[in-house]
Amino acid sequence: MNALTFSAPDLIGTDIIAPIPADFRLQSGMKLEQEDVVARLYGPKDAPMVVAAGGISAGRVLFAKEDTTDTAPGWWEGVAGPGEALDLNRFRVLSIEFAPRLPASQVYTITTHDQARLVKLLLDQIGVEKIYSFIGASYGAMIGLAFAELYPDAVERLCVISAAHRAHPMATAFRGLQRRLLQFGKETGRPQDGISLARQLAMTTYRSDAEFSERFDGPPPEAAGGNYVVCGYLRARGDAYTATDVNRWISMSDSLDRHRVDPSKIKARVFLAAVPTDRLVPYEDMKALHEALSDSVFNDFPSLYGHDAFLKEIKLVSDIVRTSLEK
Repeated sequence: MNALTFSAPDLIGTDIIAPIPADFRLQSGMKLEQEDVVARLYGPKDAPMVVAAGGISAGRVLFAKEDTTDTAPGWWEGVAGPGEALDLNRFRVLSIEFAPRLPASQVYTITTHDQARLVKLLLDQIGVEKIYSFIGASYGAMIGLAFAELYPDAVERLCVISAAHRAHPMATAFRGLQRRLLQFGKETGRPQDGISLARQLAMTTYRSDAEFSERFDGPPPEAAGGNYVVCGYLRARGDAYTATDVNRWISMSDSLDRHRVDPSKIKARVFLAAVPTDRLVPYEDMKALHEALSDSVFNDFPSLYGHDAFLKEIKLVSDIVRTSLEK
C-alpha cells in the first residue's frame, strides 16, 4: 500500500457489540445463549479495514500497551501495534471474540462458518461492506478461509498462518483424546485433573520434536515413578490451565475438527505461511490448499516452535503479516 495519512488512531480500542438476530441458528441448528457478539476496534476510522483472529485462546484484546486498565498483554503484542507489522496507525483493525461466550452453559456444535457469520454481523454493525484483509493464525485463519468462502466479494486478501482447508485426521485424533479427558474429568468429579491432562497432551502437539529434544533431553530419574524433566514441564503447563471453561474448550476443539472449506470458492488473494514442524497442520495440507486456490502466495515458515510459532516467532510472523498487507 502507498503511504497515506489517516485520522488519529484509537490505540486503546473500542468494544463493538453486534446483536445476534433472534432467528440466528448455528449450522447444527443450535441457538447461542448469548444475545450479542463482541469485538475490539483499533486504529484510524478512515484507514483500510483488517480483521485479526488468533488461536482458540485468543480474545478481542489484540494490543494492550496503551490501555492502563488492561493488566494482561494482548494476544498479538509485537505483531500488532503502532509502527508494528499490523500497524494501528495505518490500519483499522477488528479483533474478534469467539463464540460461545464465557462461561459456556453447555457444549455447542459450532463451525468456523458460524464464526465467520458472526464476524459479518460485527462488520455490518460498523458499516463495513468489504475488508482489505483478514489476517488469521490457527483457528482464526480457519475462520478467515470460511469467511472468504461465504463472502467472496467482501474480502480483498487473506493472510493464513498455520491453517488449511480441512482438519487433518491425526490432529482430530489428538484433539479427540483431549475431549475424552475433559469429559472423563467431568464425569468422575475431577474436572481440574481432566483439564490438566488434556492441556498436557495439547502441549505435545503445539510444539515440535526438535524443541523438546533441545530443551528436555536429560537423564532419567533415579527410579520408576520419578519425574522426567519434560513431564514436569507438561504438568506445570497443565496445572496452570485448570481455570479453563470445559464446555467452551470442548466446543472450540470440536469446531477445529469440523472445519472444511472449498478453496475453489475463494476469490481473495491468499498469503499462506506453513511451518514444516507443525504437528497439527501438516505442511503438505497447506501445499494442497495453495495448489487449489486461484490466487495464492506460499511461504515456508521455519521454526522450532511448531504450531505455536505464530505466538513465539514475532519477527518472522511480522515479516509475513507485513508482506501480506503490502504486496
